[in-house]
Amino acid sequence: MKAIIPVAGAGTKLRPHTYTQPKALIPIAGKTILSFIVDQLHAAGIHEFIFIVGYLGEKIHEYVLQTYPELTCHFVYQNERQGTGHAIELTKTIVGTDELLVTLGDTICDYNIQEVISADCNLLGIKKVDDPRSFGVAELSEEGMIDHVIEKPAIPKSNMALVGIYKIKDTAILFECLEYLFRQNIKSYGEYNLTDALDCMIRRGVKFKSFKVKNWYDCGKKETLLESNTTLLKKFGGEIDKNIHSENSIIIPPVSIGTGCHLKNAIVGPHVSVGPNTTLEYSVVRDSIIGSYTNLFEVVIDNSLIGSDASIKGLSRTLNIGDNTELDFG
Repeated sequence: MKAIIPVAGAGTKLRPHTYTQPKALIPIAGKTILSFIVDQLHAAGIHEFIFIVGYLGEKIHEYVLQTYPELTCHFVYQNERQGTGHAIELTKTIVGTDELLVTLGDTICDYNIQEVISADCNLLGIKKVDDPRSFGVAELSEEGMIDHVIEKPAIPKSNMALVGIYKIKDTAILFECLEYLFRQNIKSYGEYNLTDALDCMIRRGVKFKSFKVKNWYDCGKKETLLESNTTLLKKFGGEIDKNIHSENSIIIPPVSIGTGCHLKNAIVGPHVSVGPNTTLEYSVVRDSIIGSYTNLFEVVIDNSLIGSDASIKGLSRTLNIGDNTELDFG
């Protein structure tokens, strides 16, 4: 089985951070979003990955090769963002006839991966949501089979959202349906969508079962990313690297603090992730994500997302600050 992880999106809802960093490499709970996904799949026995890259794709390429040298990795460039269906079609020659597990690059979920991988059928991950209009939606039979899927319906007939995890056994028919979308120029919201290809497969008689994920951590925008950071830190406990320097400081768990960090007269936590080589002096930080090589001096912040290589002095605010930024509120 091969895993496909599309990570070509521009991540516009997480700007300014995604001007300099792919969304998949945004830090959360001591890891990148991408590492949560890859580690999860690798632990379940998948060793071959196809990454669909585009915007800032060279950073994904470099990160994966450095972090996962033991994996077999392919990189496919989606130079024109024409949707998830177009992205998956680009992998056809690499996939061949192998089974697939497609996981969108901003989708962190709790589910039984081993059970999904070993299932002798096609599976789509779902979760009940309050407002399904922003998602792909699955309409289910009483037996839990999927009768129909539709992308972002204006009037949903179901509140079961597709979470972005797809186990595809009938890969040949998937690629046939993708080719059909292109020939007929069938698009949803201006893009060739994977959801439309899956619905094409269902109409051709391919059976899909649903499986429910236990938790779905939304990493798509600042507010939900911070909420997910808090939840994951509570779940896994966080990690404080042994190579940090802490002077007259208080750490309130759960937190994640990377190597080389320097804390002086600081209070950090709870629910804070700090990247490597960051300095916090005379500062109080809680419920926030701080990037690497960042300096905070006389700062009191909460519910904030601060990028890497930033410098902030003297304020008490809620912030959303990108990389390579310097602010002085003295």
